[in-house]
Amino acid sequence: MRVHIRTIHRRGRRRIVGALSAALLCTAGVTALPAAARTPDAPAPATATATATATDARTAGADPAPRLPGGLAKTPPMGFNNWNSTHCRAEFNEEMVKGIADLFVTKGLKDAGYRYVNLDDCWALPTRDGDGKLVPDPKRFPHGIKAVADYVHAKGLKFGIYTSAGIKTCNEAGFPGGLGHEKSDAQQFADWGVDYLKYDNCNNLGVDAQQRYRTMRDALKATGRPIVYSICEWGENKPWEWASDVGHLWRTTGDISDSWSSMLAIAKQNLPLAAHAGPGHWNDPDMLEVGNGGMTDTEYRSHFSLWSMMAAPLLIGSDLRKAGPETFEILANKDLIAVDQDPLGKQATVLKSENGRWTVVRQLANGDRAVALFNETGSPQRISTTAKDLGLPRADGYRLRDLWQHRDTHTTGTVSATVPAHGTTVYRVSADPRWATHPPAVETGTDRTALVEAGTAAVLRSTVRNLGGTPAKNLAVTLKAPRGWQVRATSPATARALPGGRTLRTGWRITAPAGTAPGAYALPLTADYRSPRGARVTTTLPGTAHVVVPPPSGTTDAAALPWIGATNGWGPVEKNTSVGEDGAGDGRPLSIGGTGFAKGLGVHAASEVTFYTGGRCSAFSARAGIDDEAGDRGTVGFEVWADGKRVARIAPVTGTDPAQDVSARVAGAQTVRLVVTDGGDGIDYDHADWADATFRC
Repeated sequence: MRVHIRTIHRRGRRRIVGALSAALLCTAGVTALPAAARTPDAPAPATATATATATDARTAGADPAPRLPGGLAKTPPMGFNNWNSTHCRAEFNEEMVKGIADLFVTKGLKDAGYRYVNLDDCWALPTRDGDGKLVPDPKRFPHGIKAVADYVHAKGLKFGIYTSAGIKTCNEAGFPGGLGHEKSDAQQFADWGVDYLKYDNCNNLGVDAQQRYRTMRDALKATGRPIVYSICEWGENKPWEWASDVGHLWRTTGDISDSWSSMLAIAKQNLPLAAHAGPGHWNDPDMLEVGNGGMTDTEYRSHFSLWSMMAAPLLIGSDLRKAGPETFEILANKDLIAVDQDPLGKQATVLKSENGRWTVVRQLANGDRAVALFNETGSPQRISTTAKDLGLPRADGYRLRDLWQHRDTHTTGTVSATVPAHGTTVYRVSADPRWATHPPAVETGTDRTALVEAGTAAVLRSTVRNLGGTPAKNLAVTLKAPRGWQVRATSPATARALPGGRTLRTGWRITAPAGTAPGAYALPLTADYRSPRGARVTTTLPGTAHVVVPPPSGTTDAAALPWIGATNGWGPVEKNTSVGEDGAGDGRPLSIGGTGFAKGLGVHAASEVTFYTGGRCSAFSARAGIDDEAGDRGTVGFEVWADGKRVARIAPVTGTDPAQDVSARVAGAQTVRLVVTDGGDGIDYDHADWADATFRC
């Protein structure tokens, strides 16, 4: 069996170790823990008769097993877990954990609501002691676990720990798991002062998931200590359907990684499960990656926004000792934390999703609505809804609080924003009889991303919309470009008063100096105005101008052209090699179905690569398929888009299929976007090649 390179993220390990054990046992007809692996505190395997009896008892209204203590996790847990930033490296140790607890206090995270400081895998030695007890690693934790828990508690915080519902944890070193040792381990955790248990799913010997997780629930209950119980079985057995009386939260997905595509895929898996979440029982889409470096700050704000809207546990996964001010600003956003921690406990639902533009709404305890306008795409998008569609009562005006700018404005009913690529705007909306005391909401936007050929003027159009019921006075619109660029308004960019419901449209002529290097440059659009009461308001849309180089005449390899944007599921997009999946340059020569190719792009779903063609190219062609480095696994779809219109599509292919011909007409298009989807079954092994990819210009 080939070991998948992604094992460092535990996704591969769990599929190899856990799934292999389960498959072997299922083949043998075994579903319970072997007698040799059981200890005196392990329950006897459940028989079919016993299982049926328990089911009948539940149907009759009886409770055959104890529930966990009530009153815990009334709102989603907030805290820290080390795994995403350290994995099992030596830097995970006692001093790190204490340092995180200190930073919770000094950086205001405790005041913002963060409470749990949790350990993940690798805190123990690989073997138990002579009494079957877990032994903390003396190098990592020289003073023992209880001493660390005491330190955390002295800060007014809570302490969490990790093990697995199997005979070993998920790490290759084989640290002891809790299967067969539930009572002993639970009591040991209680004696140490543990307040939170994350219970993983590796090396489970094929034992029924519900049985394994209920056994630990009962053991925790028997200790008498209130311990939040986090079920981490990756959503494989749909815990949202059975775990509300077992744990306080349950993982709905596989492990997250520090990438846009991973975060996005997990959000899409978790969003449809809103009906199963509520006080004391939460859907868990895994920990936060904010601050780990694999996404932009805009993407991290989207990550934090979506997790807060989904009433997800907010467990910081970055090493706060190394975090910059932007990371702390995101994590300590009290406006969004208030949404996550809203006592009504209703997870957000999708109101609308169309072409990568998402409207996600959440009902709050006081009757307000939180709405996230989320832009999945690689270019700015206008996303709009109304107070009526959000479920708010009819009113003359509504207070609109921007939860990232922490500013109140008003609207007469329209709730909209031009949202940057991969960005999210979040509003808290309420019917407010005092709406007119707030400035009118003004939305800024542009008709497209500016594409500029150095030395040649480009044209851009901006819009400023007054969504309120009072005028925006002394309005001035500015478009700021880098030093040395020329920016000139070709139509009015000011207004003495912009009435409610009206729009100011301004044309702009933009010229980058000859010789300007290709790449992305900041081009923010700002609207400055005053409310009728004299309050000054400034709203800025972060914008980007791409200095682009037109393709040469003739036929050109795509890999020889610069792209203006690229996103990839794992690792960077590679030129003339397969994706390899991890760091840059780790791929192999392109190969599909045993046929090698010298030129092309190696990508990993979900992927988008955008090229500037400037209206000069007529066609694109390629040979597309899954690279042979993925074996017979993976499923992907290929699409070609020209100026926002799909012009070619290949039905999903697998690792067993030969290369497929892709041909698309792109005449007149300013941009061409090459898209690879996951084929609808997740992104494992989705190593895709655009082989022999060429433009005819």
